[in-house]
Amino acid sequence: MSEYQYYEFLAIDRPLTDQQQAEMRALSTRAHITATSFANEYHWGDFRGDPLRMMERYYDAHLYLANWGTHRIMLRLPKAVLDPKQAQRYCVGEQVSVWTSGGHLVLDFTSEAEEEYWEDDVERSLSAIVGIRAELASGDLRPLYLAWLSAYGTWERDEDAFDYEEEDALEPPVPPGLGSLSAPQQALADFLRLDDDLLAAAAEASPPAQPVQHDRNALAAWIGALRAKRKDALLLRVIEEDGAKVRWELLREFGGETTGQETETGRTVAELLDSAAARRHVREQQEAAQRAEEQARREQERRQARELRLNRLAQDLDSAWDVVETSISTKKPREYDQAVELLRDLHALALRDEHTGAFNQRLTHLRERHQGKPSLVKRLNDAGLTAE
Repeated sequence: MSEYQYYEFLAIDRPLTDQQQAEMRALSTRAHITATSFANEYHWGDFRGDPLRMMERYYDAHLYLANWGTHRIMLRLPKAVLDPKQAQRYCVGEQVSVWTSGGHLVLDFTSEAEEEYWEDDVERSLSAIVGIRAELASGDLRPLYLAWLSAYGTWERDEDAFDYEEEDALEPPVPPGLGSLSAPQQALADFLRLDDDLLAAAAEASPPAQPVQHDRNALAAWIGALRAKRKDALLLRVIEEDGAKVRWELLREFGGETTGQETETGRTVAELLDSAAARRHVREQQEAAQRAEEQARREQERRQARELRLNRLAQDLDSAWDVVETSISTKKPREYDQAVELLRDLHALALRDEHTGAFNQRLTHLRERHQGKPSLVKRLNDAGLTAE
């Protein structure tokens, strides 16, 4: 595959009109376009549209990927449910950016890497990730923090990703619940190539998230106190397919759906990366020790199994040699292999019980009888079964 690009857009809060779909069709004749989605892939050439403009005017979510290593996610939310100043605290150069357009806030997360292989099914990531949009709207800032962390994690793959003064950049507020990500958040972390050790290091300062449970009676009383004129306006917005935005706004006004307070740690980027490196070193040492232990266990099992096998052979050597002859007489490669394996065991038994002379004599006679079978002779030579 010399070149591959994939574009996907979703309209979540409000479907596109027929006119808007026609405008999208003018950008691509081959794209799959519906009232709620746009998807196309390119193996040559490029997309004529402007993803930034499409997000500002038409869509609420966008995924882009290219086989040269670019992964990009964009999300559009109402400014009323996510304060732009709050989101800007998590911006990192071109990797994490935020801007406003009309009444909306647009988030742009990008990950770059030199890909040596293609990731299967990565095109399906948007449906798994898009749930973070509702989480952000409800006050959960973990997706923003994950994007920030992933951006600086690039430094571990590319030493030229940032200038060295960035090492002293302070960590933004750490949201609770980093140790127990939601499924959409984990999908985002995977798509942005967030290193597990770096996430674990960051999560040390993140308290557990506290599930929010609204008091139904209190909520009902609060709604009852809303002015009738405002209720009418809200209901009209719901009918006009603005229901999700209405819910987010009301819940945030009532008391929010946040999972807890963010933590100011004072940690620098360098401290986070160093902590991740230390974790990685310890983990790799533990994994190496576990592999060595497992290998030693398997080797011990192999030795015990072979010892048992040799003991059984020792009980009737003549029968074992008869099996070798029977296998060879079939003139089948698979049977040759089985005969050679049995001869290897007989040789090991001879070494163990110190009767190599008798073994070598029988092996010499066997080779003489079957010297006209080059395939067998080669197998014997390769196995080191030559008479001494």
